[in-house]
Amino acid sequence: MNRKFRILMFAAAVVLITTGFAHGTDPNAGEMQADRDALKQRFGQRPYSPYAESGIPRRVYWGDSHLHTGLSVDAGLFGARLGLEDAYRFARGEQVTTSTGQPAKLSRPLDWLVIADHSDGMGMVGDLAAGKPEITRYEQGARWSKGLRHGGQKAVDTALDLITTFSQGKVNPDLMGMYSPGSKIYASVWDSVVKAAEEYNDPGRFTTLIGFEWTSLVMGNNLHRNVLFRDNGERASRVVPYTTQEPIGSTDPLKLYEWMETYEAKTGGTVLALAHNGNLSNGLMFPVDAQYTGRKLDAFYVEQRAKWEPMYEITQIKGDGETHPLLSPDDAFADYETWDAGNLDLSEAKKPEMLAAEYGREALKKGLELEARFGTNPYKFGLVGSTDSHTGLATAEEDNFFGKHSGGEPSPDRMKHPFTETENGKFDGWQTVASGLAAVWATENTREAIFDAMARKEVYATTGPRMMVRFFGGWDFTLEDLNSRQPAFSGYEKGVPMGSDLPSVKGTNAPSFMVYSLRDPVGANLDRIQIIKGWLDKDGKTHEKVYDVAWSDGRQPDNDGKLPPVGNTVDIKNANWLNTIGAAELGTVWTDPDFDPNQSAFYYARVIEIPTPRWIVYDAFRFGVEIPEGAKTIHQERAYTSPIWYTP
Repeated sequence: MNRKFRILMFAAAVVLITTGFAHGTDPNAGEMQADRDALKQRFGQRPYSPYAESGIPRRVYWGDSHLHTGLSVDAGLFGARLGLEDAYRFARGEQVTTSTGQPAKLSRPLDWLVIADHSDGMGMVGDLAAGKPEITRYEQGARWSKGLRHGGQKAVDTALDLITTFSQGKVNPDLMGMYSPGSKIYASVWDSVVKAAEEYNDPGRFTTLIGFEWTSLVMGNNLHRNVLFRDNGERASRVVPYTTQEPIGSTDPLKLYEWMETYEAKTGGTVLALAHNGNLSNGLMFPVDAQYTGRKLDAFYVEQRAKWEPMYEITQIKGDGETHPLLSPDDAFADYETWDAGNLDLSEAKKPEMLAAEYGREALKKGLELEARFGTNPYKFGLVGSTDSHTGLATAEEDNFFGKHSGGEPSPDRMKHPFTETENGKFDGWQTVASGLAAVWATENTREAIFDAMARKEVYATTGPRMMVRFFGGWDFTLEDLNSRQPAFSGYEKGVPMGSDLPSVKGTNAPSFMVYSLRDPVGANLDRIQIIKGWLDKDGKTHEKVYDVAWSDGRQPDNDGKLPPVGNTVDIKNANWLNTIGAAELGTVWTDPDFDPNQSAFYYARVIEIPTPRWIVYDAFRFGVEIPEGAKTIHQERAYTSPIWYTP
């Protein structure tokens, strides 16, 4: 029976049920009841309205899970003066005045926000700015206070000095103790964080999730995690955040997981963590054999990481974390916003052998290896993007970018000042990335629904645009499912959404994947949709392959299977581009042509936009300045869905 006929039959049945005959006035009521029973058996309990009682996530909610205010030590030293209320007001769509005195407003409000200020040193910046004698009696405190109060580039240099001192573990322990758990100052600051989140939480309209950043730095190597609470302020206020400075805290993720477990046992609450910037960890973020501590990986480690870290932040201001051209030489889109000069503070230069333990795609592959070894995949994470802005401003659009820190807010020369520079390398100012956003498929805009979607990994990352992406995996999707114009219903009925495991089936049929995307309504057209597959072969080796599965009209793959570029409409001089190429909507049902039922695998979708200008092009146009030689002016923004996994 074809779909149109089924719909007509179902509609006819509803009409009959709503007439007088359905109330027993017809002499053949018994026969009608039998017909209704047959219809119910055929169509289940679904009401006529396809949206009623469906229980499926029908909306994507846009947010930022990683924003810093002036409460973060580094942000404050860089000159950030915006606080918690400013950050929430800006994110929900209000105009604010930035730390450098500029009016700023988002093109569209966010749906939710996590302010994730650094857990170490909360409250220190205010006292540094005030030059309080309690802090200036320490040499470091006096030095940083002077630099901060001087302002301008001196404050930026001071912030870098503090970051380096902190990352090398050389902050005076007595000074840090004043702003650590157990002190009155620290408790007071955390109380203000919780209260502000409670005040601005507006279920159904704008959601605030309480959180913090655990800023683990091992000799400058980034192991940062953000911790997000599902709970309200009553539970979150029973604890203070976990820190990294011994003896109270630790840089070891296992200790963070221990803190999280204690929190849940103590309060009955729920938390999760997400890691970020593996590209700046110099090979420490995704270990395969041993942690940086020398502790060998075992079942306990992989189980704990899998339990507490259901997401990974794959794109943000400090570079893109999907893959690297040396890791994915056959991927034409692998070299995107690549930061590979060294670790976070450039105290150590990057070595090629470090890369495999730094990038998300490689970690997904290594996770298959570890699952074969220990029975659990520690890198079975969903993918999100966020800003990591240290300005209090959650900006991720190229034409509305307010920088990584307040010293990098819009100015004629900001693209020329290095973000970081040492004898080991340099991150140029123009390399700062206006990325990204976290997209969450949830049933409603509340803390519980947003958090639960994250926990089940029904999330995806974008580099800033708000393109809508759906990705489902199953065993018998057809183009009819996609062309129904309600493909999500078939997606959930016949398969699983992004972030899930494919259900096991008997036989050797290959899985099918239904993927579709709509462009950002105010953004660029779409170039193509790709599906990235990673798998583990019979010899225990991992592989990857990128498939072009849907693309805009006018192109065909060449004899080698490569799809020609979509073209380029960018006008650098006038900071403009045209949607005369690409497609507003793309989608397909794709079946893996290389499927082996005996091999573990994962699949995720990558949606690529047509070329558009980077933020430095808008700066050059608005300020009338020259773009630095060698700076990248054009890119193709993208979305990354959470994977779907297959296990034999």
